[in-house]
Amino acid sequence: MNALTTLVPDQTGAEIFAQVLTAGPISRTVIAQRLGLSPSTVTRLLSPLIEGGYLSETGQQSAAGLGRPQRLLRVNTEQHLVVGIQIARTHVAAVLTDLGARPLLRLEQALDSVEPAHVLSVAAELTGRLIAGAPSAKAKVLGIGVGVGGHVYAEGGVCRSAVRLGWTDVPIAAPLSAATGLPVVVNNDVNALVIAERWFGEGRDVDSFAVISVGRGVGGALMLHGVLHSGAGGLAVEFGHLPIEPNGPECACGNRGCVEALASSDAVLRTFRELGGRPEADYDAVAELARSGTEPERQAALDAFAVAGDALGRGLACLCNLLNPGLIVIAGEGVVAYDHFGPAMTRALERHAVSSAARDCVIKVDQASETLWARGAACLVIRESVRARLS
Repeated sequence: MNALTTLVPDQTGAEIFAQVLTAGPISRTVIAQRLGLSPSTVTRLLSPLIEGGYLSETGQQSAAGLGRPQRLLRVNTEQHLVVGIQIARTHVAAVLTDLGARPLLRLEQALDSVEPAHVLSVAAELTGRLIAGAPSAKAKVLGIGVGVGGHVYAEGGVCRSAVRLGWTDVPIAAPLSAATGLPVVVNNDVNALVIAERWFGEGRDVDSFAVISVGRGVGGALMLHGVLHSGAGGLAVEFGHLPIEPNGPECACGNRGCVEALASSDAVLRTFRELGGRPEADYDAVAELARSGTEPERQAALDAFAVAGDALGRGLACLCNLLNPGLIVIAGEGVVAYDHFGPAMTRALERHAVSSAARDCVIKVDQASETLWARGAACLVIRESVRARLS
């Protein structure tokens, strides 16, 4: 399998590069303050990065107490491209980004089979099409990041178990690298999201926080003291499979009463139908009915989202009581209905959290976008290529 290019071999230089990438445009003085380095060290290590075309100066900024105006630095993100791939039950989505995880192109292909060889063939084909359509043929493609829902052995690039796909011990990195000639990094899809939030999103200045995804499944990932927490076997923060209702509905994992069985988009649809809602309505339609539908369907939709929100809130209370995070980011396609399930979620969190655990935690919502999951997968490659201790 091909190895990823390390953009900045020197570790301190990599830390400087990561600061400019995630916080830029930024001055040399601020970099020195953030990393505890002397200005002369920063200047010395910046020189090869500027000469190599990785960084450039862009304007000036005056700041109180910092003397004369400071020259600002930015990363030339267009020098490198990254492919991010989401493997879902119904489709494969792929996005081409620059080094700053800015989406440039996106492709998606429906799956008529989830047989691993077919899925990886689709992923390889989409990769080739993205690169062929790249806006700059001169930019170097660093590699492919793959996010998949399930238990992933990241070091070996193997999906240990993905219930929705029916996969067990499926190699992903090696065959996809062989098919494309590019290095491949694989991880759980929500782990990829938490890395994206740490580098480019709500978690840029937060050392410890969680991401909870809501959609067809319910997942979680944790950044702890600036490090992705994967657990002993890569199964940490299986938030969707917290058992909160012993006699609740059956979950895809085989147990009963998991958060996912009560709060996923499929669970919302099930509850809505049980309450008399139209059986053909999808999640977006139920969300619209909750906003402007006629009675009694509007109430059935509101009640279905309230059940889901209550389950999410109880799960979040478990998370807050165990880890006391300062930030939780709610993400995923399900957040299009956050205004419906959010109030019940907040009430349940406040009711079940101990002492100040709920008040200590800020809840933020990452609005759904079609590039969310694949862009998160691209960040796996960006993190590995920079190799800074940012996550």
